[in-house]
This record gives sequence, structure tokens and C-alpha cells, in this order.
Amino acid sequence: MIDEEKQQYQNPSPTGETPEGSPMSGENPPTSANSPANSNEAADWELELAQAYQSSQPPANTSGETGTGTSSTSPTADAQELLNRELAQAIDEKQALKTQLQAMATQLEDLKNQNLRLAADFDNFRRRTQKEKEELDLQARCVTVKPLLPVIDNFERARSHLKPQTDGEMNMHKSYQSVYKQMVDCLKQIGVSPMRPEGEQFDPNLHEALLSEPTDEYEEGTVIQELERGYTLGDRVLRHAKVKVAAAGLSVVASDENLDSSES
Repeated sequence: MIDEEKQQYQNPSPTGETPEGSPMSGENPPTSANSPANSNEAADWELELAQAYQSSQPPANTSGETGTGTSSTSPTADAQELLNRELAQAIDEKQALKTQLQAMATQLEDLKNQNLRLAADFDNFRRRTQKEKEELDLQARCVTVKPLLPVIDNFERARSHLKPQTDGEMNMHKSYQSVYKQMVDCLKQIGVSPMRPEGEQFDPNLHEALLSEPTDEYEEGTVIQELERGYTLGDRVLRHAKVKVAAAGLSVVASDENLDSSES
């Protein structure tokens, strides 16, 4: 900066002006007698210029710089502390949200299990009620049909014993045979079917043995004759079939009570 000021003092400015106290560019330099005086003036002017430049600069104060550093350090510490508090708060909120999420996941899993249990219970209830409904329907049909079976037996006995000889007897025979056929068709429509046990192995769940007869024509335990027809309704037995069973020993006659009941 001092060199620039000296340059401006020595050289005229672009506008043609010269510094105060400087000789004009067109004038000749002074004689050698005045040269020491001019040099002293220039040195004094440079000294004043240097002092003016130094006075324009801010004073270097070590304590001021230290205070400035302290003042700049204090906001940084406050900001760091604020960031630490916000970070700790964010961590706490994250942990709280994580705990809440785990609780909600557990609750959701419990609700899913409860929903599955309710669905299974409802499915079991539906099946149970459907089965009970079918059972009640089957029981109602059994109770309704079972008293009609002896009527069917009487029709079958009449057909096997009666031999119509005249036209009137034939007409009567046809009339009750038509009623018999209508009843049998109605029973078939509701699921009633007659048993055909002859030639089958004796089954106590389906058959009731009234007689046993020793014979070589059938294997022991085979049903050789149906004494009273049995009926089933679906998979339920309406009435057991009364049968005669083949045996290897002597013939065993059933009790008089069983015979009377079969004949009736």
C-alpha cells in the first residue's frame, strides 16, 4: 500500500492532476543545492502516509480475538447441545413407536387367532346343526314309516295266500295290489328300501335269527330263508329281518313268543 502511494506521488494520475506539494511534470528538477531538502520532505510525507494507513487499520487486540473466539465457540456448544437433545428425543420417540408397533402386532396376531377360532367354531356349529337337522329329519321319517310296515306285511301275505278264482276276486285282487304298489312307491321316494338277506352271511346288525337249520347246501351262518322282511331308511335299520340261518348242528327252534310275533 505504501508503494502504491509512493507511485501515485511520483507519477501523475491519469486525469493529469498531481499530488499536493509535488513538482509539475513539465518543470525541471531542482538544483543539487535543494535536493537534500526535497528528500527530507518526501520522507516526512511517506512517514505521515504510513502513519495514516496504520491508523486506518483496526487495532490488533489479543484479548479481543480471544473474546471473539469465545463468543463464536459458545453458540456452537449450544447448537451441539440442542442437537443432542433432539437426537435423544428422536431416539425415545423411535423406541416408543417400536414398542407400540410390537404391541399392535401382538394384538393383530391375537385377533387373527381369535378370528380363526371363531371361524372354526362356527364351521363346527354349522356342521353340528346340519347333522342334527338330518338326524331329526331321519327320526321323524322313521317314526312316521315304522307303523306302516305291518300294513305292507299284510299286503304281501294277502298276495301270497289269496288265489283269485272269479272275475270279482280278480278285480278285488287288482285293486288292493294297486294300493300296495302305491304305498311301496311312496316308501321308496322317502328312502325306505327292503332287505334281501337270503344267501348273505348272518349280520346281527341287520338280521334277527329265529331258526337255525343244519344243511350241507349252505355255509354255516348263511341266511337260508327270510321269515319277515326287514327295512332300512338310508343307513338306519327300521326293522331287522327275521331269518332262518344254516347251522352245522341240530335245528334250534326259536321261542314260542318269537314265532307268534313273526306269524302276526
